[in-house]
This record gives sequence, structure tokens and C-alpha cells, in this order.
Amino acid sequence: MTRIAGWLPAAVVAAGVAGCSAGSVATPEKPGPCAPLRLDVAPTAEIRRALAAGDDVWGHELLAAPDGPTLRRARRYLAPLLLARAPGRKPLTASGYHYVPFGIPVGNRGADIVALHVADGSQILADRAAGPSLTVRVGRDGRERYGSCRSRVGLPRLAGGWLPILRTTYRDQDGTSYRQESFAAPDPETGELVSFVRVVVDARTAATDARVRMVAEPGGAQIVVRVLRGTTRTTYAAWSIGPRPTGPRVAGRATYAAARRSLIGLWRARLASGAQFEVPERAVQDAIRSLLVQAQTLTWRYSVGNPYEEFSYPEALDVARVLGEYGLPGVERAILDRSLTTRPTPYANWKRGQRLLGVAEHVRRVGDRAYVAEVTPVLRPYVHAFARQVHASPHGLLDRERYSSDIPDRVLGLHSQAVAWQGLRAIAGVWSETGERRAATAALAVTATLEAGLRRAVRASQRRLADGSSFLAVRLLDDEHPYASVTEDRAGSYWNLVAPYALASGLFPPRSAESTGVRDYLLHHGSRLLGLVRAGAYALYGRSASWRTGTDQVYGNSVARFFADRDEPDQLVLSLYGALAGAMAPGTFVAGEAASIAPLGGSQLRSMYLPPNGAANAAFLETVRLMLVHETRGPDGAPDGLRLAFATPRAWLRPGRRIVVRRAPTSFGPISFTLSARSTSVRVAIELPRRRTVPSVRLRLRLPRMRTATMLFLDGRRSPRLDRANGTVDLSGLDGRHVLVVRHARHA
Repeated sequence: MTRIAGWLPAAVVAAGVAGCSAGSVATPEKPGPCAPLRLDVAPTAEIRRALAAGDDVWGHELLAAPDGPTLRRARRYLAPLLLARAPGRKPLTASGYHYVPFGIPVGNRGADIVALHVADGSQILADRAAGPSLTVRVGRDGRERYGSCRSRVGLPRLAGGWLPILRTTYRDQDGTSYRQESFAAPDPETGELVSFVRVVVDARTAATDARVRMVAEPGGAQIVVRVLRGTTRTTYAAWSIGPRPTGPRVAGRATYAAARRSLIGLWRARLASGAQFEVPERAVQDAIRSLLVQAQTLTWRYSVGNPYEEFSYPEALDVARVLGEYGLPGVERAILDRSLTTRPTPYANWKRGQRLLGVAEHVRRVGDRAYVAEVTPVLRPYVHAFARQVHASPHGLLDRERYSSDIPDRVLGLHSQAVAWQGLRAIAGVWSETGERRAATAALAVTATLEAGLRRAVRASQRRLADGSSFLAVRLLDDEHPYASVTEDRAGSYWNLVAPYALASGLFPPRSAESTGVRDYLLHHGSRLLGLVRAGAYALYGRSASWRTGTDQVYGNSVARFFADRDEPDQLVLSLYGALAGAMAPGTFVAGEAASIAPLGGSQLRSMYLPPNGAANAAFLETVRLMLVHETRGPDGAPDGLRLAFATPRAWLRPGRRIVVRRAPTSFGPISFTLSARSTSVRVAIELPRRRTVPSVRLRLRLPRMRTATMLFLDGRRSPRLDRANGTVDLSGLDGRHVLVVRHARHA
């Protein structure tokens, strides 16, 4: 019976050696009937206790470790997130496993058609989860579905750790081992998307001959390959995805290899064209690259191949902002342009605020005055609409509108009103800088009125709790009561998803008593688990027992921004490893809108809802970006500084390791730096923005514990710019290229 220690190793591989990640090696299950899957993770009773606690008890354990949170420790708690569910709590695919989307982007608008490769290797789906399929069957008669015995299938992985090439392993009931690799690439003659499959069959120790059968539906066209007992064989196949899928065909090795090389070259070039973030931890680096591949495939789509393939507010504009921060302004603008053409309902003010903010952030980063002139006629009416509402309101607020897509209640929502205020303030700054004076003046006037109304409403609605924390009502002036735990009911769960939009808006100064009180409420009232955003996960569990809650890291963007603004690096590190361990599939980095925590539907493996999800992917990318490059804002909301490497895991600066950031876009211009760690020093090569002066630039070296920065040399000369207490170097007033050497020593 296979045991996955800490769940990291693969249960099975063709040669009998487990593993697609670091960790101890599991023994492959012996041939024969399918035995139950066993996982070495926290027992159900411990999971329930963690879910019932107000504090993030697992997060506290990771933070208390000598070297802080690590991925290996984070993975000890939960089973792998491999299964996917659709509406009605039904499996998304025939086998129940998630799929990985493979497609070729058309310019900046993403892929027009995708091949959905199911992560256990059992099936390829053409563009839709319910679309035409190619199913892989194996065994003595070719009837055993590849991957059907979960204790004999290995964890999926991507070639090179991140390339859009899926690798899976399986052992059938007669002992034949299989290694499968698949990907999708354009046909060089027709340009149509084709899924290529390679299967290596090892029957040297098998009890019988084996067959590989690839069957297309509808139609039943198939390829059948026989492998004699005691031999090995490799077969290649190709299946055209669209626009009208055909039957599978045998492909030659050279054809397969050429398509593979072309695909790898395409994606290496696309990723090289953007900003570069290189970190000394393979799993994090692979996740960054894989998620950027997914992001350029999905672009504006909330998901792909399922009912969530749609433009979603506010999530799509969160994605646009993050991709802009990763040096993909063309994709960012394509999403923004699409947003400006979508319908205003059901929450028009929230959408208007998001659009204003998205355009302002993009323009500040890119400096595109022509784009401002192009979109101002579309945006100016938003300001007029806001002005009419706040002047007609007895509270100085925007009109009531729908709470969210899932909750129809009409509310004075702090989340949507704060985003509208933030967007107004941001676009006013851009208009002022680009000569749109009248528009800027009008926007600032509405901003002031709305801010006064919001502050009055917040004071009237917030509650101070006995534990010293503060409850910030989202339903302003509606007597919303604090939740003992935010996951105790549906209202609390949705509070936890939307409140961070207000917290990250700048309405509450990061280090103010108000901000600190709300931060304490989040940390002590069930808001987080392993640093992830908690939610009811009703689409997965239904309305069952209260402990059956999950996570929803789609909404981690604003939480990460809130903690970065407050300079709480450990919370960001915790979220980073929590996301890798608990919010995305190991090896494929696919995430859903929500994820189960406690066992669901009789399976030890965990499930997610309608993956892949572009906003969940963006939350991870945003966390990494904030750890390395974080723009701060002044009291007026305008960018006023850069914090560099402020929240890196301490292990990243162990001797011999290196952190690299190249051409990261900021409001001040691109920033590049390299941190090279040595036994007693860290060398920093940095190129500061030249486009405009950065009022404040600080770089922090989060050294391994028991190490303290002692001395700074700036361009070869000793400098007093080092704060030895926290390893922070003040580079304010400098621009261009500089070299720093920070010496450090062991302390007691």
C-alpha cells in the first residue's frame, strides 16, 4: 500500500522510483487490485481543531520555527490538492482530477482555443470540460483507464518544473509501468492546435502483455499499441483539438520532438520579454514561471473550459495589475480595454472604481499619455456619476448597490465605496500629471466628499471587541455585528473576502490604530489558515457543518497588499508557502476559486472549485512581487517610495544563494537589482530608476537568523546608510547603478 510521506513524493513511476519533488521516496504499490490511497498528513481530528480555532494555529507553528515558515513544513498538514469540482458538487472531469490548460496566446488576448490535459494522464479535452475527448486506456486488454487507481498514479509534474508539458506516471494491475508526456502546439502546416502524447511502456516485469489504447469521443476513432511482456516500447500520437477535433493519429518521434522544441522556444521567449524575478528556491521559481504561462494563456478569463470562462469583476482587474507589475503591459492594457466595454451591472460603482484604479496604475507604470487621452472620455462620466450620488446622499456616500455576485443584498458596501474612492484619487493624480486639470479637479472634489462620508460611516459602524481588536463593518450603517469567527456563516465568510479591498485601498493609514485593530481581528477571528484566506467553500461543501470550511486565495491580492503596506514580512512569507502547499496543485501549480481543507466526498485528496483560476494565480505572483518590490504611497495616494527585498524568506540569503530582479516596472521607472549572499557579506548590484526621482528607496537584507548586518560599503566607501537593527539600507536620493557590500556577523 503506497504511503506518501508528507505527500510530496509520487506514489508510482515507471522505473519504480518515486518523486517529482523533494522528499522521501515512497515504495510503488505492488501489482494487483487497487488498494486504498494512504497519505501521511494531519488526521481529520487535527484538521477540525485547526479549522475551529480563531487563530491560524498552523501558521503560528510555522512562524515559530527557528528559520520561519518553509515549504516542506507547510506541506505536512494537508493532502495534495489534485481534484476538481464543477457546479452541483460534481467532478469537473471523468476521473475527478483537475486539468492543465495548454494553448498558444494570440497577441495579448490569450489563447483562442485550449487543450485541457487532465493531470492524472487519463484524458485530453478539447477546449471545454464537456467537449470532445481523447481517453488513454492501458492494461492487458487496453480497458483500464490510465490513472484510475489513485494509489498507483504518481503526482503530476511539468517538464523542467514549469514548462506547459505535462508528465505523469502509472502502473497497471498487471505490473506494467507507464510514463506519459503530453503538450499542445500548433500544427506547422494548418496552424491548428494539436495535442501531442508520448507514452513509454515498460512491461519487463509485467505478468502479461499490455496495450495502450487512445480513444477519441465522439466517434470512437482510436489508436491501439501492443507491448509484449518482457519488453519496452515508446509510442507517439497526435490529436487535433479544433475547430473540429478529429481522430488520433500516430506521430513520428521527429515530429513530436520538433513540436516540443518549438513550444519550449516560444515560451522561453515570451517570459524573457517581461520582467525577471529569480529566487533561490526551485519550487517558488517554477511556480512563478508556470503561473506566468497560465496567465498569458487565460489573460482576462476568470477560468477556462468551464462555466467560469468569463470576465469577472473585480478579479480580472486584479490580474491586469499584477501582469503589468511583471512587465506585461500589453496584456494588462488588453484586459483594461475589455473591462471598459463590459456591462455596468450588477455593482456599477465597484466596477467604475476598479476601472479608474486600473487605468491609473497602468499609466503610472508605463507613462502612456496617449492612453490617458484615449480613455478619459470614457472615465470622465464615472466622476460625474459619483458626484451626483454623494451630493444626493444624506451620508455623503455612493448609492446602495448589490453586495457581490453571490449576495444580492443592496448595501452601502465599504469594499466597493473604498475602491471607488481609491480609483478617484488615483485617476485624479494621473489627470493632474497629464494636463487634464478640469477632470482632476472634479475627481478630487468628489474624493473629498466621499472620504468624509466614509470616515463618518466607518466610525458609526465599527465595533471595538473585548480582545482589543476592531471589527470593521462592510455593510455600513446597517448594524452589521462582529463575527466570533468569520467562517461561522455565509455573511462572515463573504466579509472575509471583500473587507481586504477596503484595507488595501489606503483609506486607513497602514500603521494607524484603526489598521492595527482590524489586523488583530483578522488574525484572531478565523480569517486565515496557513496564511491563506478562509472562506465557506460552499460550492464544494454545501451548507453542511460549520467546521467544513475551505480557503479562497483568489482574494489574497488585497490581503497581501495590506500586510506589505504594514511591513509585516512574516505574514507574506507564510502566505507564499501556504499557497504552494495548500492552494494550488503540486507539480502543475493549478488553483481553483476555492479549495477544500477537511476531507470531502470520501476522498483523502483535496478538491478545488472550477480550476484553473487566473485571479488565484495572480495572488501568488503578487505576493512574490510585494516581497521583492513594493511601492509605497503617500497620504495623497501618490507613489512616494520603493521597498526592495523587504519580505524575503531568510533562507534566500544563505551563503551561495542569489536573488535577481530585472526590469521590474514601477511608477518611477524600471528597477533592477541582484543580491549575492556570501558567508560574511551580501553583495548588491542595483540600478535605480532614472525616469523620475524616487523620494524614498530602501533595501532590506533579511539575513538568516543569528546573523546581523554590521557594516555597509557603498560604491567602495564605507557608508552610514545602514540601519543595523533591521538590515535596511537607505538609498534615497540616488539613481543609476551602484554596488553595495553589506557585511554581517553572527550574534548571540
